[in-house]
Amino acid sequence: MVKDTLFSTPIAKLGDFIFDENVAEVFPDMIQRSVPGYSNIITAIGMLAERFVTADSNVYDLGCSRGAATLSARRNIHQPNVKIIGIDNSQPMVERCRQHIAAYHSEVPVEILCDDIRHIEIKNASMVILNFTLQFLPPEDRIALLTKIYEGLNPNGVLVLSEKFRFEDTKVDHLLIDLHYQFKRANGYSELEVSQKRTALENVMRTDSINIHKERLKNIGFSHVELWFQCFNFGSMIAVK
Repeated sequence: MVKDTLFSTPIAKLGDFIFDENVAEVFPDMIQRSVPGYSNIITAIGMLAERFVTADSNVYDLGCSRGAATLSARRNIHQPNVKIIGIDNSQPMVERCRQHIAAYHSEVPVEILCDDIRHIEIKNASMVILNFTLQFLPPEDRIALLTKIYEGLNPNGVLVLSEKFRFEDTKVDHLLIDLHYQFKRANGYSELEVSQKRTALENVMRTDSINIHKERLKNIGFSHVELWFQCFNFGSMIAVK
């Protein structure tokens, strides 16, 4: 695993965070050391796939990055005639994802596309995964994407939505942000790295509260919506049609 040192030296002109060649190269290390509970979420995506994926259906991994969620789902799918479709708009991520997927043998076919998830048709889906992806979409585009997912899911299909959250209680919000930074420091990130990455993400990651996520999903039509995992200001929800 290549160590993430992208923000370890001062950057004179710090632009917005982008999923370029450099980020794609260090992404597994970056996300393990930056997102509390990430490996638990990936493991549980496989458990949810085993429960919800039905025969003759599609699974979509929207914003698949290097394929961790796709692989976890694929390892746990035991139904016939299931296809996984992974989409990411970063070509370097897509290239690594295809290599990663190809390294593991499975009867479940996987197609990885380089595209914008807002342009993808969702159909005959028993499971859709949005693993730390929605937060990078402009807020005004989120309802349209989630509505498209809902319409493309079969009855009893599941959406797994993992996000970084903000909290309406300012004291709690500041506490959980501080605990997250402490988590990153404990994983070897310096104050400079924490600060520079925070600045790079400011314009591209707009977080929502858990209540906003729940209300939006229920308003779209999901019958059952709940937070199933949380560690500090990161977590994952399920929404069942």
